[in-house]
Amino acid sequence: MKSISTKLAPQAIGPYVQANQIGNILYTSGQIPLDKDGNLAGEDITSQTHQVMKNIEAILNEAKSDFNHIIKTTCFLSDMNNFVEFNKVYASYFDKILPARSCVEVARLPKDVLVEVEVIAICAI
Repeated sequence: MKSISTKLAPQAIGPYVQANQIGNILYTSGQIPLDKDGNLAGEDITSQTHQVMKNIEAILNEAKSDFNHIIKTTCFLSDMNNFVEFNKVYASYFDKILPARSCVEVARLPKDVLVEVEVIAICAI
C-alpha cells in the first residue's frame, strides 16, 4: 500500500491520508470544499462542489489518474435540496465515462460544509 499526498489539495484535518493506492486502485478520503490552504471555498453548493472536484482532480493527478478512471463515487450532501445544483457541477467533470455512484443526505459534515465526495479510481502503478 502506498499513501498519496499532494500540496494542491487540502491536507488531512484528522488522522488519515488524502488517498491510499493498493496495486492500481486508488481510494480517496472524503474531500470537502477547502482549498489547498485550508480555506472554505464559498458558501453555496456550486462553489463548494467545484472545490471538492478540484481537490479530487489534484489527488487523481498525483496518482497518475483522472476523472475518466473513476469507477465509484460516494457523495454526501448536507441537504438533498442541493442535489440538482450539485449534480450539474459534478457531471461537468466527467466526459463520456461515468462512475457508479451513491449520493446520500447526512445530518452534518466536517466544518459544516455542504458537500463531501470520495472516489475509487484506477491509476498507473
